[in-house]
Amino acid sequence: MSKAKQLRYDKAYLRMAKEWAQLSHCNRKQVGALIVKDDMIISDGYNGTPSGFDNCCEDENQKTHWYVLHAEANAILKVAKSTNNAKGATLYLTMSPCKDCSKLVLQAGIKRVVYIDHYKDDSGVHFLKTAGVNIEQIKDIENE
Repeated sequence: MSKAKQLRYDKAYLRMAKEWAQLSHCNRKQVGALIVKDDMIISDGYNGTPSGFDNCCEDENQKTHWYVLHAEANAILKVAKSTNNAKGATLYLTMSPCKDCSKLVLQAGIKRVVYIDHYKDDSGVHFLKTAGVNIEQIKDIENE
Protein backbone atom coordinates (compact mmCIF):
# COMPACT_ATOMS: atom_id res chain seq x y z
CA MET A 1 0.00 0.00 0.00
CA SER A 2 1.32 3.47 -0.86
CA LYS A 3 2.19 5.87 1.96
CA ALA A 4 -0.59 8.26 0.92
CA LYS A 5 -3.19 5.50 0.90
CA GLN A 6 -1.96 4.14 4.26
CA LEU A 7 -2.23 7.63 5.77
CA ARG A 8 -5.79 7.94 4.45
CA TYR A 9 -6.73 4.63 6.08
CA ASP A 10 -4.89 5.50 9.31
CA LYS A 11 -6.81 8.76 9.63
CA ALA A 12 -10.13 7.04 8.90
CA TYR A 13 -9.51 4.39 11.57
CA LEU A 14 -8.44 7.06 14.06
CA ARG A 15 -11.66 8.99 13.39
CA MET A 16 -13.59 5.78 14.04
CA ALA A 17 -11.67 5.22 17.29
CA LYS A 18 -12.56 8.77 18.31
CA GLU A 19 -16.25 8.03 17.68
CA TRP A 20 -15.94 4.80 19.67
CA ALA A 21 -14.40 6.72 22.60
CA GLN A 22 -17.66 8.63 22.95
CA LEU A 23 -19.32 5.42 24.16
CA SER A 24 -17.22 5.59 27.34
CA HIS A 25 -19.00 6.67 30.52
CA CYS A 26 -15.77 8.05 32.00
CA ASN A 27 -15.78 11.77 32.79
CA ARG A 28 -12.03 12.46 32.98
CA LYS A 29 -10.97 10.83 29.71
CA GLN A 30 -12.76 9.01 26.94
CA VAL A 31 -10.44 6.75 24.95
CA GLY A 32 -11.25 4.57 21.95
CA ALA A 33 -9.39 1.69 20.32
CA LEU A 34 -9.64 -0.36 17.14
CA ILE A 35 -7.59 -3.40 16.18
CA VAL A 36 -7.20 -3.89 12.43
CA LYS A 37 -5.73 -7.00 10.82
CA ASP A 38 -5.68 -7.92 7.13
CA ASP A 39 -7.69 -4.79 6.29
CA MET A 40 -10.50 -5.77 8.69
CA ILE A 41 -11.50 -4.37 12.06
CA ILE A 42 -11.22 -7.40 14.33
CA SER A 43 -11.91 -5.65 17.62
CA ASP A 44 -12.85 -2.40 19.27
CA GLY A 45 -12.88 -1.01 22.76
CA TYR A 46 -13.23 2.02 24.96
CA ASN A 47 -12.27 2.73 28.53
CA GLY A 48 -14.79 1.74 31.16
CA THR A 49 -15.75 -0.55 33.99
CA PRO A 50 -15.87 -4.35 33.62
CA SER A 51 -19.14 -5.94 32.49
CA GLY A 52 -21.68 -6.09 35.30
CA PHE A 53 -20.27 -3.09 37.18
CA ASP A 54 -21.86 0.34 37.47
CA ASN A 55 -20.78 2.48 34.50
CA CYS A 56 -19.36 5.21 36.76
CA CYS A 57 -15.57 5.32 36.22
CA GLU A 58 -14.68 7.90 38.88
CA ASP A 59 -15.22 8.16 42.62
CA GLU A 60 -16.64 11.21 44.45
CA ASN A 61 -13.18 12.88 44.26
CA GLN A 62 -13.03 12.37 40.47
CA LYS A 63 -10.25 9.79 40.83
CA THR A 64 -10.56 6.89 38.39
CA HIS A 65 -11.51 3.58 40.02
CA TRP A 66 -8.60 1.09 39.96
CA TYR A 67 -10.71 -1.52 38.16
CA VAL A 68 -11.51 0.63 35.11
CA LEU A 69 -10.20 -1.03 31.96
CA HIS A 70 -8.34 1.00 29.34
CA ALA A 71 -9.61 1.01 25.77
CA GLU A 72 -6.75 -1.07 24.36
CA ALA A 73 -7.12 -3.66 27.15
CA ASN A 74 -10.83 -3.97 26.36
CA ALA A 75 -10.09 -4.39 22.63
CA ILE A 76 -7.38 -7.01 23.27
CA LEU A 77 -9.59 -8.91 25.72
CA LYS A 78 -12.41 -8.90 23.16
CA VAL A 79 -10.07 -10.54 20.64
CA ALA A 80 -9.16 -13.15 23.27
CA LYS A 81 -12.84 -14.14 23.49
CA SER A 82 -13.12 -14.49 19.71
CA THR A 83 -11.61 -16.83 17.13
CA ASN A 84 -9.30 -14.03 15.94
CA ASN A 85 -5.86 -13.09 17.18
CA ALA A 86 -4.00 -9.79 17.05
CA LYS A 87 -0.68 -11.15 15.77
CA GLY A 88 0.67 -8.68 13.21
CA ALA A 89 -2.27 -6.30 13.67
CA THR A 90 -2.39 -2.51 13.96
CA LEU A 91 -3.87 -0.88 17.06
CA TYR A 92 -5.50 2.52 16.56
CA LEU A 93 -5.90 4.63 19.71
CA THR A 94 -7.11 8.08 20.57
CA MET A 95 -4.39 8.21 23.27
CA SER A 96 -0.99 6.48 23.42
CA PRO A 97 -0.82 3.36 25.61
CA CYS A 98 0.21 3.46 29.27
CA LYS A 99 3.00 1.23 30.53
CA ASP A 100 0.61 -1.49 31.71
CA CYS A 101 -1.33 -1.63 28.45
CA SER A 102 1.88 -1.58 26.42
CA LYS A 103 2.74 -5.00 27.89
CA LEU A 104 -0.62 -6.34 26.70
CA VAL A 105 -0.07 -4.82 23.25
CA LEU A 106 3.30 -6.52 22.92
CA GLN A 107 2.10 -9.90 24.22
CA ALA A 108 -0.92 -9.80 21.89
CA GLY A 109 1.47 -9.66 18.92
CA ILE A 110 0.40 -6.21 17.73
CA LYS A 111 3.13 -4.86 15.44
CA ARG A 112 1.97 -1.29 14.86
CA VAL A 113 0.33 1.35 17.09
CA VAL A 114 -1.13 4.56 15.66
CA TYR A 115 -2.49 7.17 18.05
CA ILE A 116 -3.70 10.78 18.21
CA ASP A 117 -2.77 12.21 21.62
CA HIS A 118 0.07 11.50 24.06
CA TYR A 119 -0.73 9.94 27.42
CA LYS A 120 0.86 11.81 30.35
CA ASP A 121 3.40 9.01 30.90
CA ASP A 122 5.24 8.01 27.71
CA SER A 123 7.07 5.00 29.17
CA GLY A 124 4.60 2.66 27.41
CA VAL A 125 5.50 4.13 24.03
CA HIS A 126 9.23 3.86 24.80
CA PHE A 127 8.77 0.24 25.89
CA LEU A 128 6.98 -0.67 22.65
CA LYS A 129 9.57 1.13 20.49
CA THR A 130 12.36 -0.77 22.28
CA ALA A 131 10.47 -4.02 21.61
CA GLY A 132 10.34 -3.24 17.87
CA VAL A 133 6.70 -2.18 17.59
CA ASN A 134 6.12 0.52 14.97
CA ILE A 135 4.69 3.59 16.73
CA GLU A 136 3.15 6.54 14.90
CA GLN A 137 1.35 9.64 16.10
CA ILE A 138 -1.08 11.41 13.78
CA LYS A 139 -2.45 14.56 15.41
CA ASP A 140 -4.45 15.91 12.48
CA ILE A 141 -6.96 13.22 11.55
CA GLU A 142 -9.28 15.34 9.43
CA ASN A 143 -9.30 14.79 5.68
CA GLU A 144 -6.41 16.26 3.72
